[in-house]
Amino acid sequence: MNPIQMKKSKYSRLASLRSSVCVSAMALTLSQVATLGMNGNVAAAAVQTINGAGATFPYPLYSKWFSEYRKVDPSLEINYQSIGSGGGVRQLLEKTIDFGASDAPMTAEQMAKTQLPILHIPTVLGAVAITYHLPGFKGDLRLSSEVLAELFLGKITKWNDPKLKALNPSLAASLPDTFVMVAHRSDGSGTSAIFTDYLSKVSPEWKSKVGAGTALKWPVGLGGKGNEGVTGLIKQTPGGLGYVELVYAETNHLPVARLKNRSGVFVAPSPHSVSAAAAAEAANMPKDFRVSITDAQGKDSYPISAFTYLLVYQRMKATQAPQFRKFLDWALTDGQKLAQPLSYAPLPAELVKKVKEEVAKIQAVQAVPAGK
Repeated sequence: MNPIQMKKSKYSRLASLRSSVCVSAMALTLSQVATLGMNGNVAAAAVQTINGAGATFPYPLYSKWFSEYRKVDPSLEINYQSIGSGGGVRQLLEKTIDFGASDAPMTAEQMAKTQLPILHIPTVLGAVAITYHLPGFKGDLRLSSEVLAELFLGKITKWNDPKLKALNPSLAASLPDTFVMVAHRSDGSGTSAIFTDYLSKVSPEWKSKVGAGTALKWPVGLGGKGNEGVTGLIKQTPGGLGYVELVYAETNHLPVARLKNRSGVFVAPSPHSVSAAAAAEAANMPKDFRVSITDAQGKDSYPISAFTYLLVYQRMKATQAPQFRKFLDWALTDGQKLAQPLSYAPLPAELVKKVKEEVAKIQAVQAVPAGK
């Protein structure tokens, strides 16, 4: 063998050795990954993320649900932004999220804006509480629908107004000579939609001058973003009055008013009085669950009660649909047990079966819908 041939043979052996080392290293790496995967040390690589946004009304419960469900299925992570129902519907229509959340059902106009079928999944029920800040006032404030409308129309401006005294005769002397400082939502809000839906039912003047919806031109008051923002305004403003989901008032130690319902009974917001409103309106439930239960019949019914919804594409990504269906089934069973401790009312048992049938309609598709 001449020197050139010897040199080529040497290079050939080195190349072969390098190739063997690389193949062995690759095999070792793959083996390590497989072993680590079995041990759960790279479980994060297998986590499926689903992103949602919308209502602040159910956020305390949804936050609890998503956290608790990670213990049930560690491979699913649900991220949720509490931005208000209006924002949730908008992002759903823009197809920038995997699901939305709203306290107000989507309107026919909104439903027509998307080519993709959207399901309304009722999750729980809640109360829109009328809360206030009156230093020195002790007792349960009572309000009628007429007086509540006049307060938010700006027609009643002082807390010692004769109409308020007439509703609260035993407490009339302690109602202060303080201006009423109305707080309302500044963002697109399902809580506002529920509240103004009620006012539009009980006050012709409110209906004609303001109307119902997620975003309105308010006659009086200051705006706060989210239930959190309105709660903050009331808490820091003597004479403050506003509407928030019940749990926000309770966690901030703010009193709530008793409202006079259709039967003439003054009822406080609670899971029990909200469930009574749902039961009274059960016969009116449409197949797609888009319903209003404000101003319900029944002596035990709280008049500003509502369902809150997850808004779900009927056709979801194949990588998401099976796990999300399982989560929704869990939310409709075990998850309901977490509702009442947070002052929400669980869905009536007879309704859960129907909602599960709606969840079963969610389809897994390989192709991602256009724009998503």
